[in-house]
Amino acid sequence: MEFVLCNEVVRDLDFAAQADLAASLGYAGLEVAPFTLDATAPHLLPAAERARLRRLARDAGAPILGLHWLLVAPAGLSITSADAALRRQTLSFMRGLVFLAADLGAEYLVHGSPGQRRVEAPGDAARAEDALAQAGEWAREASVTYCLEPLDASQTNWMTTVAEAAAFTTQLGNPHLLAMLDVCASGNGEAEDVCALLARHIPGGQIGHIHLNDRNKRAPGQGSDRFAPILRQLSAMGYRGRCGVEPFQYMPDGPTCAARAIGYLQGCMQAISSDDAGG
Repeated sequence: MEFVLCNEVVRDLDFAAQADLAASLGYAGLEVAPFTLDATAPHLLPAAERARLRRLARDAGAPILGLHWLLVAPAGLSITSADAALRRQTLSFMRGLVFLAADLGAEYLVHGSPGQRRVEAPGDAARAEDALAQAGEWAREASVTYCLEPLDASQTNWMTTVAEAAAFTTQLGNPHLLAMLDVCASGNGEAEDVCALLARHIPGGQIGHIHLNDRNKRAPGQGSDRFAPILRQLSAMGYRGRCGVEPFQYMPDGPTCAARAIGYLQGCMQAISSDDAGG
C-alpha cells in the first residue's frame, strides 16, 4: 500500500518541481490531472512530450502512477449527452487519455468528473454505462485499469454509491474496469462507514483505487475523519493498491498541505505497525 500525490495540489509548480517535491516528501509517485499538462487537449500531447514527462517524474523518484479528474477540460464534455458530435468528441478524448496514461507509465485512471455525467433525460444513464464499458475495453488494450469513482448526490446523480459502481463493473466482467472509493464522497453520501464499505468490497477485488481526503474537503489529518482505522482495515485485508491523496482545499497552501498529509498518513502507518508488533 503506497501513497500517491494528486498533482493539482501543487500545480503552481512546474512539473519537474512537482515530482521532486512528491519524492522528497515520501510519496510513491504522482496521480496526474490531465488538465495540468494541457488545458485544452492533453490527449493529443506529442510522443516526445509524453516521454519527457515520464522521464522527469521517474528520474525524480515520483513516477506517474495514475490519471484522475479526467473530463474537466476542455469544457463541455459529457458521457450522457444525446448530441452525437459531443459524444464522439468525449469518447475520443477518453480513449486518448487511456493511451496517454499508458505512455506516461501510469497504471490506472480514475473517472470522477461529476458535472460531465449528470443524468437528465431518458437514455442518459445507458449512454454513461456504454461510455464506461468502452473505456474498460480501451484500458484492457492499453494494459491499464480504468476506475469508476462513485460520488455523492451533492455532486452528481449517476453512480453515487460504491455498491452501484461495484455492481456495474462486476457485471461487465472486465478486470480492467473497476470501482474505487473516495473517502470524502463516501463519508458524505453512504449509509455505511468507509471501513464497512472496504470490508464488503475489497475481498472480491472490486476496488481498484482509494482516494484519501476528509469530508471537509481538506487533506487527511485536517478534519474530523480518522484515517488510522481506514488504513488498518486496508492493511488487514491485504490491499496492495495505491492511495491517492486528493484534498480539494489546500490549507494553508499546496506544498504545505501535501507535506502535512503524508506526515499524518505515515504516522498512522507507523502506529499500526507498532500495534501489530505489540509495541
